[in-house]
Amino acid sequence: MVNGDFNVSHATFDFHTVEELEMRFGGYKYLFVDEAQRIVDIGIKLKAIIDAFPQLQVVATGSSSLDLSNFTTEPLTGRKFEFILSPFSTQELYDHDRINAVMDNLHLRLIYGNYPEVYLNPSDAAEILAEVTGSYLFRDVLSYQEVRRPDLMRTLLKAIALQLGNQVSYAELGSIVGLDAKTVERYIYLMEQSFIIFRLGSFSRNIRTELKRSNKIFFWDNGIRNALINTFDPLNNRQDVGALWENYFISERRKYMLNRRVGFDHYFWRTTQKQEIDLIEVAGQDLRAFELKWSPKKKPSPPLTFSQNYPNAQMLVINRENYLPHLLNEGSFSKMG
Repeated sequence: MVNGDFNVSHATFDFHTVEELEMRFGGYKYLFVDEAQRIVDIGIKLKAIIDAFPQLQVVATGSSSLDLSNFTTEPLTGRKFEFILSPFSTQELYDHDRINAVMDNLHLRLIYGNYPEVYLNPSDAAEILAEVTGSYLFRDVLSYQEVRRPDLMRTLLKAIALQLGNQVSYAELGSIVGLDAKTVERYIYLMEQSFIIFRLGSFSRNIRTELKRSNKIFFWDNGIRNALINTFDPLNNRQDVGALWENYFISERRKYMLNRRVGFDHYFWRTTQKQEIDLIEVAGQDLRAFELKWSPKKKPSPPLTFSQNYPNAQMLVINRENYLPHLLNEGSFSKMG
């Protein structure tokens, strides 16, 4: 086990000959490198190790996906598999606490999210999230020299949090924060690569009235979003329950697809007449349309424009009573619905 946070560990990778490689890595079955992005030329050095010892299983992790991806992508092409370690997924929560705990605690997940430390220490959830958003959250992004005004980045993220579930305009966000639209887009990209947020583009197959170049921005974790606006009120005292539910289900569905290693694309759909579907999922030949409603009493019909133009799409209305089968692997529990 090597930890790139410690300078002494870097010497392990200061090799120049095959003999030095053999002395340091020969005979091992596994090599774990944490914070690998902090080690100079880590991609090239891991390539040399893997080529010399094909039986060696190397696991390289890092909190900075920006750096780790940049340093390893080209040297390790064809030699690696990438995994995204997100906050706990619904499947992981179910595996840990089973069905009743998952369903009974849904309201807490919408407010405090699924970060492991938050989930395992519920009495300290707000304090933990305040600490995460106050320092650790921005560490990766702020290490980039492109970010000259870190205070504005935080202000931008708060502005995005307040527009959760709505279409965003880079120019409008820029006017709120005091940045030009191109800088806003670059900052959003950096925060995306650090797995703070993700964008959904608009789904269109050239129907005249469909929006074609719009974006919505969601958070990988509800707790981070709520911490940014410093609001942990219970659901019955909030005006943003619908947006919280939309963010939660969409982020959990992304984790579900990623953890199954299924190729997919996610979008939202909207027309100039303001007909809308919350989540469009394209996976191979499958097209699924998810309409997300917190209340089980709401049973909306699919927009006529969508159903006429996409007759093969699977239409699903998701609420807090029927959502679990869409986030759990088959066979996780016997009573589906």
